[in-house]
Amino acid sequence: MKWAAVEPDVIPAWVADMDLPTAPAVADVLRRRADGDLGYPAWLLDPTGGPLAEAFAERMAGKFGWRADPGLVRPFNDLNQALQVLLQLWTEPGDGVAVHVPAYHPFLDTLDLMERPLRPIRMEPDGGTWRFEVPDLSGCRVLLLVNPHNPTGRAFTLAELTELAEHAERHDLLVISDEIHADLVYGPHRHIPFATILPGRTVTLTSATKAFNLGGIRCSVAHLGHPGVRAALNAQPPFVYGSPSVFGVEATVAAWRHGDAWLAETVALLDRHRHAIAARLPEAFGYRVPEATYLAWLDVGRPGMAEVIEREARVRLNDGASFGPGGERCVRLNFATTEAILDEILTRLSGAPL
Repeated sequence: MKWAAVEPDVIPAWVADMDLPTAPAVADVLRRRADGDLGYPAWLLDPTGGPLAEAFAERMAGKFGWRADPGLVRPFNDLNQALQVLLQLWTEPGDGVAVHVPAYHPFLDTLDLMERPLRPIRMEPDGGTWRFEVPDLSGCRVLLLVNPHNPTGRAFTLAELTELAEHAERHDLLVISDEIHADLVYGPHRHIPFATILPGRTVTLTSATKAFNLGGIRCSVAHLGHPGVRAALNAQPPFVYGSPSVFGVEATVAAWRHGDAWLAETVALLDRHRHAIAARLPEAFGYRVPEATYLAWLDVGRPGMAEVIEREARVRLNDGASFGPGGERCVRLNFATTEAILDEILTRLSGAPL
């Protein structure tokens, strides 16, 4: 999709897919499965996804120090589906949802379509990074947390997460924590699972798809720390929301258990790329080096510049306006590509008319 949607001379740096090969551990397990048994998997009737839940719990404990209960895991096809299911089960039209903005635009589209009013937690420039001021959350039903944050690349600190937990307690909020970029945090920053702070109110959503470049695999997990949400989901028919395929589960388990050597090399490449952008882009792009993700959030000073940049520099970026309040003057650049392609992107952008 990333490359098919642009004209031949345009370099795509928009949708959050990598231009990198699949981790060998993932490719190997998929080949073995394709050459072997494609029948019903042994875990089909296990509501946790069987090996998926165990691999998730192992990874959370080993990488982030969170001892997640695999029995509280439920599989989904992707995070957008999981969010929509949770909102359908736990909220009604008119219930407010607090979100840090600018925000991942499919989430904003979901809130709009489902008539759950957005309560923005607005981004503000803060030196070389961004900060967010938490407003009064009275009337909200849900805090939708994206950590690490897309599109700004913030990895929220313990103090920031603790403040959010206090707001969630005060206003009796369900916290839906999207942590899909957790494996893409650059030192000295670190990822802190929100469920380690407020376990009984938190549903954690994650997937191997972002860090391991598996967007087409269609497999994610929800860890249902909130007992009310867990009961509501357990009361649904077992297959009403579908389930991941055997390839999705196999690929995810292989990535989480055997893909870290590939991931380390990839994160090292992305780390070089985020600093290369700082060295190469003119100051007019308003770049702040992200603490996480492979997404650069650029304040170019006025609306509509994504279209201008594509027309004049032949690079496709995301228009910040689609990311909601605070995004109007911005564009988003995906730097998960090869060194040669990034070099060409930065050469073209450096001559863009800002």
